[in-house]
Amino acid sequence: MQTNSRKSKYQANLRQALMAGAVAGIAVDTVLYPLDTIKTRFQSKTGFRASGGFRGIYSGLLPAVVGSAPNASLFFVTYEAAKRLMGASTSSNTPFTYMIAATFGEISACTVRVPTEVIKQRMQIKQFNSTSSAITNVLRTEGILGFYRGFLPTVAREIPFTCIQFPLYEYFKTTYGVYKHQHVEPYEAALMGSLAGGIAAAITTPLDVCKTRIMLSKTAKEASLVETMRKIMIEEGPKKLWAGVGPRVMWISIGGSVFLGVYEKAVKTFAQLQLFA
Repeated sequence: MQTNSRKSKYQANLRQALMAGAVAGIAVDTVLYPLDTIKTRFQSKTGFRASGGFRGIYSGLLPAVVGSAPNASLFFVTYEAAKRLMGASTSSNTPFTYMIAATFGEISACTVRVPTEVIKQRMQIKQFNSTSSAITNVLRTEGILGFYRGFLPTVAREIPFTCIQFPLYEYFKTTYGVYKHQHVEPYEAALMGSLAGGIAAAITTPLDVCKTRIMLSKTAKEASLVETMRKIMIEEGPKKLWAGVGPRVMWISIGGSVFLGVYEKAVKTFAQLQLFA
């Protein structure tokens, strides 16, 4: 009986994590989209001005918003499930637990994130003016696999990012909670998410630049992450690997604050109102 009760509670927690992740993902993508567009244009090979400058900074918003809910939900459901499968409890969580759980979460989320990123980023640099034309072009010229161009580089970017961000976030949250002798409030979790996200974003910018170049490339053969990084360093110099670091840190710092803050608030609200229980 007790086992069934625990299982039921776990399933309710998963449903709440899924819905909270969806709400948080849509909130971030809608509010902070212009920063993402500016970052992408700085990182593109043609450069910021040639890619559109400050014009049309909401280009590609539709695929981003459509993909944000399942993307965020997949991450959090997998993240919470992985922590449980590893036997983690609030008293025994370790940075390693969070790193492994976040890694599985990112790989799962990338199945949705990469196709939406391919369409979104090509629209952001004005390769296409509408979502339908971008989708049609990818299908015609690259086939279904074209939607997954840059999948491995995206995973290669996200794993170190989350391995830095989530252990830091959980560490900040746990340490501060012990210091306060009570649960961390959503606004406090938001500030901790902002700090952890900003640090992780800055460190992983070179990987993000390479991922963007691979997704935007029109070549038939997809270049590897190492090949792309080497080419950028030779042709444009090491400095180019840090293109868009400012907008990226701003976007993810503010985004981390909004995302994790909204997530924590949504989970708390769903639990109090017994929604999705």
